Amino acid sequence: MRRQSISFYLILLLVMGVPGLIAQPAHPVVPPPAQPSAHFDAKIATDAWLATVGGAARARSDAYFEGGYWLILWDFLWGAAVLLLVLETRLSSKMRNLAERLTRFGFLQVVAYWAQFTCLTALLMFPLTVYEGFLREQKYGLMNQTFGGWFRDQLIGLGLSVVFGALVVAALIAIVRRLPRTWHIWGTAVAIVFVIFGAMIAPVFIAPLFNTYKPLANTAIKQEILSLAHANGIPASDVYEVDASKQSNRVSANVSGLFGSERITLNDNLLKRVSPEGILSTMGHEMGHYVLHHINNAVIFFTLLAIVFFGLLRWALACSLARWGARWQIRDVGDVAVLPLALLILSVFGFLFTPINNSFSRTQEFEADLYGINAARQPDGEAEVDLLLGEYRKLDPGPMEEVLFFDHPAGRTRINAAMRWKAENLCLFDASLPCAESPAR
Repeated sequence: MRRQSISFYLILLLVMGVPGLIAQPAHPVVPPPAQPSAHFDAKIATDAWLATVGGAARARSDAYFEGGYWLILWDFLWGAAVLLLVLETRLSSKMRNLAERLTRFGFLQVVAYWAQFTCLTALLMFPLTVYEGFLREQKYGLMNQTFGGWFRDQLIGLGLSVVFGALVVAALIAIVRRLPRTWHIWGTAVAIVFVIFGAMIAPVFIAPLFNTYKPLANTAIKQEILSLAHANGIPASDVYEVDASKQSNRVSANVSGLFGSERITLNDNLLKRVSPEGILSTMGHEMGHYVLHHINNAVIFFTLLAIVFFGLLRWALACSLARWGARWQIRDVGDVAVLPLALLILSVFGFLFTPINNSFSRTQEFEADLYGINAARQPDGEAEVDLLLGEYRKLDPGPMEEVLFFDHPAGRTRINAAMRWKAENLCLFDASLPCAESPAR
């Protein structure tokens, strides 16, 4: 549910057992009402799958996910309070003044300011970061790392934010100063370029800073995945495995990268916990993102959103600086000290747009679900994976709850889609049963 700063991953929960000691299931355990029969009903089959998770497990999942609703609010409020504190105490202008004393070069001044600002805000946000990213995950059994290992990853992330953030901020400040009337238009273009650049380099240069990537050793699974990829037009020559078990109990898989950096990656927990049918279903889903051009769609969506946000930002900055600029000792919109105000304004817009962002993401994820079911033809594997999602994501929310808070379809929605597909293709699982007739061409 939380926003991610570097890449997008499908994350599934592993809640019991010791990584490395769990035998991979041979096949999904299909409840009797979900097994193929002449009386197969998609709704009854869906209910049967959902009924396999109940009691304490269901309560724990619901509590974890519903707690995330409040964290969306607390993330926004705490972040806004930190930015206001930096403005009201004039720390922003003081950091700018220090940067100007350190160097006379404009680019280096922006870099020096950004380094101070990033470290300061990370420190002020640290109590909430520790609770949300470590203590809460540990409480719900989702964390394998010690605090030291988790803190190391946070420091790496902070270093990346300082380096890459400085480049982005320096480029945007330069545009604002040189193009004061149209900076919001050119700023949108620069933001898109950096998003594309980040998606391109993340799998090859950034992700390996946190984990070890190596070619998948399981040749049988590798050949099945590559065959599925080639059948769906994905030019893959290898499949990679990542040691995510050192960090958490979650499993993941993805097809990531752009312009030649494309990579199919499975997390080691996925290989230990999920059956071959579930793995193929998961990879079918991820390949759906690739084949359906969801990365391109996301870039277009982000572009439209950035146009709106940058336009609103220009208006809001002008109004805010006219009223409080002197109080905060911010010279003008091209002053790097304006950054906390700009981020505060953008955070307000982002908070209000959360349901829209969630709905866009959820729609793409459901499209990938449907593609994956048709490509892999593993509806029971899909249901198996959806139940793993349900170990940390509420399985059966209300309609408005799903619209407002879910960036992926709920478990019931996904399993019902898989069982609906199965109902139309029963002959694939029992030759004596009928399949839906194909329409005449």
